[in-house]
Amino acid sequence: MDVFWSRGYHGTALPDLLRATKLSRGSLYAAFGDKHSLFLRALDRYIADALARMEFEFDPRKDPIDGLKAYLAGYVERTSGGNGRRGCLLVATAMELAGQDAEVGRRVAGFFKTMEGRVADVLSGAKAARKLADGVEPSSAARILICFLWGLRVVAKTAPTRNTSQATVDALLDRFIR
Repeated sequence: MDVFWSRGYHGTALPDLLRATKLSRGSLYAAFGDKHSLFLRALDRYIADALARMEFEFDPRKDPIDGLKAYLAGYVERTSGGNGRRGCLLVATAMELAGQDAEVGRRVAGFFKTMEGRVADVLSGAKAARKLADGVEPSSAARILICFLWGLRVVAKTAPTRNTSQATVDALLDRFIR
């Protein structure tokens, strides 16, 4: 996963994968099939990690707004400093492959849809608790937040300060919550 994350799919060569996995060519092919299959497994792991993190941050025992703030704080952390400059495997993959590789496109789109649905659920909980600003519709607000987060991941490559990212998150949240 780290090799693909650092170099991109097309920038990763077989010798890079052999070094990273410490496998021989034959063992790598026996274990993973081809480069594309290995990449899909790496992408699936990245997505699974992101979904697990989301479930933790959106702990149903938390107040929905506290969960949303924890979720967004995680993105601020992941877009700050070296983490931000490293970027996001999913964003890089979407830009490099999603438009030309149907299987990658399905995985990326599925993840975005899952993310959006989960955020909409949390916002629906906040609406039921009367914590959303008047006129905020959970599914539309979720779509806006997801687009915002992926934009934040892209902008993070230019190394904005943590304070700048947090202030931007806070300004957006102020539009949605009471």
